[in-house]
Amino acid sequence: MTESPTHSASSTPHETTTPTPTHTSSTTPEIPIEIIPEEEMALIEAAFASATRTILPLTHFHRNTSTITPPRSINSITLLAKKRISSCTGNGSDSGGDIEDSGGDQGLTRTKRNRVRDSFLHKFRRKRGLSVTDITAVEWCEKQMEFVLKHGRVKPNKAMKAGIARHAALEQEVVKKVKIHVASFEDTWAVKFLNFILGANQLLFDGLTRELPLVTFEEGLWMVGVIDEIRMPVTETERYPTLVDTKTRKQSKLPTKAQQRNGRLQLMCYKRLWDNLVADKFPSGQFFDFFALNPHFILSREIREHTAKSGFPAETLNDLVAYYRNTCCMLPPAQDQLLLRYEWQEDQSLIGEDQFAYDADWLNNQLKFCLEFWLGEREPSYTPEEERWKCKVCSFYSQCQVNSNTDPPS
Repeated sequence: MTESPTHSASSTPHETTTPTPTHTSSTTPEIPIEIIPEEEMALIEAAFASATRTILPLTHFHRNTSTITPPRSINSITLLAKKRISSCTGNGSDSGGDIEDSGGDQGLTRTKRNRVRDSFLHKFRRKRGLSVTDITAVEWCEKQMEFVLKHGRVKPNKAMKAGIARHAALEQEVVKKVKIHVASFEDTWAVKFLNFILGANQLLFDGLTRELPLVTFEEGLWMVGVIDEIRMPVTETERYPTLVDTKTRKQSKLPTKAQQRNGRLQLMCYKRLWDNLVADKFPSGQFFDFFALNPHFILSREIREHTAKSGFPAETLNDLVAYYRNTCCMLPPAQDQLLLRYEWQEDQSLIGEDQFAYDADWLNNQLKFCLEFWLGEREPSYTPEEERWKCKVCSFYSQCQVNSNTDPPS
C-alpha cells in the first residue's frame, strides 16, 4: 500500500491466486497468469470488494471472472490445499468503498441502530460495512474521509500506482493467478473463502503468505481486511504468525510520526481481526443473513472442481464457510510484535523497519473514536493543527473550510 492511507481507489477485477511451487513437476500443466493494468486496480487491500457491494437481483447479475490457485505439484492432498484464490468483479467498478469492506449495524442495539440512520455507516457502508482502510482513513483525517464519501475517491496518482504495482509484484512472488468464472454472489464469496483457506495452508506449510483476505464480526460490525504478509516459523515448536505490512514511499526516508501512527493502527486492526477469527468468533448465520446469501446454494462447477483438487470438496457456500472456520481453528493467534516495512519506490530498497508491540488499550480507544465518526455520534473533526501539513497533499484542499483563508499549496 502507498504511504497515503486515505487514497483507496474503487475496486476492480479480483483474482484467484496459487502459491508459487517450490518444486516443479513435468506433469504439472502451465498456469496462465492474469495481468491486471494498474489503472484498473484499487489499492491492494481493496482486492476483494466486489462481494461486498449491495446485492442486486440475479436478473441484473453479469457473469464475473475470478482468479483461482491451481494445485501445487506435490502428490499429497494436504499440500494440494496450499493453493490460493480470490474473486473478481465483472465491470471493475464499485460505488465507493474499499474491497476490504464488509459489515454493517447488525450487532448494534436497537437504540444505537436508530441513531445511525443518518450516519455515514448507514449511508455509505450499509450492507457493505467497514474495512480496515475505513478505520485508518478516519484516523488520518475525518474531514478528508467525509469528502471522499460525499464526492467519491480521487483517481490513483503516480505514487499510488507505484505502490499498487509493488504489492502486486510481492504477491506474485508467492502465488500465481488464474481465472475462473463466477455466476453468483455466493460464488464470489466462495472464492474469497477459498483464498483464505489456501493462503492459510501456504502459511502453515511454507511459513509465508501474502494478500490474505479476512472477514469477521468485530465491534458489532462486519469487517474485512487484506493482510499484506504473514510470516510464521515452520520448524519451531511454538509457531506464532507475524503480521507484516509494506509501505512504499516516494522519498528515501522514514515517514512522519503521523504516518507511522496510521500504519501501526492498520496492523493492530489486522491483529484484532486475525485473533478474532482464530478464536472461532464467526457467526455463520448472521453472515448469511446480513449479506443476503443462500448457504445451500450450489457453487459453480469450476469452484467445486478446485475445492475437490485442493482436498476439501465443497458443494455449497455453507460447506466452504465450515472449512473456513475449521481452518481458522487450526491457526494460532498472531504475535504481539508487529512489523512495518518502508521501501523506496525508486528501486524497492528497504528504507527501514518499524517493529512495535500490539497495544490493546490504545487500539480500543482508536476504534471507539473512529466508530463515533461512522455511527454519527459527533461531527467530523479537522486534522489537528500540528498535522495540517497533510492538507497540502489532500485533493480536497480547496473545498475544505479549514483552508479557506490560506493560500493553496504550490
